[in-house]
Amino acid sequence: MNSQGVVLTALYPVLATVAAYLLGSLSFAVIVTRLMGLSDPRTYGSKNPGATNVLRSGSPVAAVVTLLLDALKGWLPVALVLEFGRPHGLEDGCAASVGLAAFVGHLWPVFFRFAGGKGAATALGVLLGISGWLGLATAVAWLVVALVSRYSSLASLVAAAFAPVCYLLMGGAAPMAAAMGAMALLLAWRHRDNIRRLIAGKEARLGGRKAVR
Repeated sequence: MNSQGVVLTALYPVLATVAAYLLGSLSFAVIVTRLMGLSDPRTYGSKNPGATNVLRSGSPVAAVVTLLLDALKGWLPVALVLEFGRPHGLEDGCAASVGLAAFVGHLWPVFFRFAGGKGAATALGVLLGISGWLGLATAVAWLVVALVSRYSSLASLVAAAFAPVCYLLMGGAAPMAAAMGAMALLLAWRHRDNIRRLIAGKEARLGGRKAVR
């Protein structure tokens, strides 16, 4: 391989990671509500640009579309790297970095003044890109905790911690597990207010009234 080829090979992971971050920076909660003529989710409820807050607009369709698109932007870069990246030297480490980059883009989107959502849907998309079975198992973990506790935030925290453990038990690669661990820590940090309310017994339950702030 000539020097130009070596440089390109070295640049591919960097370019893929940057592209994944830019994709993750598309705040679909804001984009979808604008296109549908709804209020900006950053102006009501929790002010979080995510599907749960979009649901408070009174449009379940907008919330579902936001959820699917937020998950898609996590799934797509990982799936592309794993499917087409190996001939270009993009291995599991690159798949891990693009997944983490898309997640970070959702949390701190460059196109929206670095004010993003909490990342649960995008994290699930990343997991589905890595392994459909892993994504399904994590979604089931979320559902079980949500049904038992009726706390969406607690379900997200437990599912995020469950994912890297489950992946390692499935014989997964260390770089992927490390990226999942980093996502779990970042997700917990973004849910810090929810954690405080859970401890204080003031967190809103699914199907219940909004918690007292």
